[in-house]
Amino acid sequence: MQTDRTFIIAEVGSTHDGSYGNAKCAIDVVAECGADAVKFQTHIAEAETLRNAPMPSYFKGEPRFEYFQRTSFSHDQWIELKAYAEEKGLSLLSSAFSVEAVEMLESIGMERYKIPSGEVTNLPYLERIAQTGKPIILSSGMSCWEELDDAVATITNYHKNLTILQCTTEYPCPPERLGLNVMLEMKDRYRLPVGLSDHSLSNAAALAATTLGASILEKHFTLSKRMYGSDARHSAEPDQFAELVSQVREIESIMSHPVDKSDDSQFAEFKEIFQKSVVSQLDIPEGAIITKEMVAIRKPGTGLAPKRLGEVIGSRALRFLSADTVITEADVSFSNNNP
Repeated sequence: MQTDRTFIIAEVGSTHDGSYGNAKCAIDVVAECGADAVKFQTHIAEAETLRNAPMPSYFKGEPRFEYFQRTSFSHDQWIELKAYAEEKGLSLLSSAFSVEAVEMLESIGMERYKIPSGEVTNLPYLERIAQTGKPIILSSGMSCWEELDDAVATITNYHKNLTILQCTTEYPCPPERLGLNVMLEMKDRYRLPVGLSDHSLSNAAALAATTLGASILEKHFTLSKRMYGSDARHSAEPDQFAELVSQVREIESIMSHPVDKSDDSQFAEFKEIFQKSVVSQLDIPEGAIITKEMVAIRKPGTGLAPKRLGEVIGSRALRFLSADTVITEADVSFSNNNP
C-alpha cells in the first residue's frame, strides 16, 4: 500500500527557450500548481555533442548544437534560479548532459541529480555523479535490462540513495507503451524505490503509478503548448499539472486511510435509514402467537434484522403491537418457538 508522499517533479526542461524570464515565470507557476520540484536541463553544447549530431524526429526546428548554446543559462543565472525556486518552496533539479555540466551544478550546490535516459550507458558520467554522494534519480527511458543493470551497479557501488524511473522515450508516449509493469519489475529486480517519468498527454499513467507505489512522479510542464521548442507540445499546461498534483494528493489520502469493514458502527446512521427490520403489518394482540401473515420486512433498520424473520414467526407477542410497528427484541418471546 502506498502511504508515503509522492515527490512530484515538473519537468520544465528547455521550454523556457533560453529566456531567464520565462524560467522564473515557470518556477512561479509550478509552485502555484503545488509540485515539490521544478526541473530544468543543463546543456554545455561543446561538452555534449558534435555539431553534426542528428536531431530527433520530433524537433527539427534548428541544429541541436546551436539550440543548446542558445537556450543555456550562465553559472550566475543557475545560482539565481536555484535561490528563486527555493524561495518559492521548490527544490530545483537539472539534468546534466555532460560531466562538465555536473561540475557546474556541483558548484552551485545541486542537492540531487536526475540522470536523463540518454546517459544511462555513460558509465564514467554515472560514476562522477555517484561520487558526489547525493541522491540520484535514474530515468530508464531508452535502456534494456543489461544497460540498467550496469548503471545501477555503477551507482550503488558508491551509495544506494537511488530511485529508478520507468520511462518510455517517445514523445508523446501512447498508453500502450507506458509500461507500468516495468516499474514494478524494477522494484523487484533492484529492491530500490521506483517511479514514473511520464511522457503521455493525459494524467492517467501518473495516477495509476501513484496507486502502484511510485515514490517519484515526473511530468513535462510548459506555460503553453504553443511555445517554441522540442517539448512544449508534449507537455502539461498549468491547469492540467495542478489537477495532477491535486489528484495524486487525494490518492495518497485514500491509500493511507484503510477502512475496517468489520466495524459496522461507522455505518450506524445509514443502516437505520436504508436497511430494514421485521415489522407488524397487522394489529397483533398481546400474547398472540405471531404468524407469517402478521409480519413483513420494511424500513427503517431500527428493529430485528430481516434474517430473524423466521424466529419472529411462531414467537409470542409480549405486548399489543399495532400495525406498522418495528418489532424489537423486547416485543416478543422466542421461547415459544421451542416448547
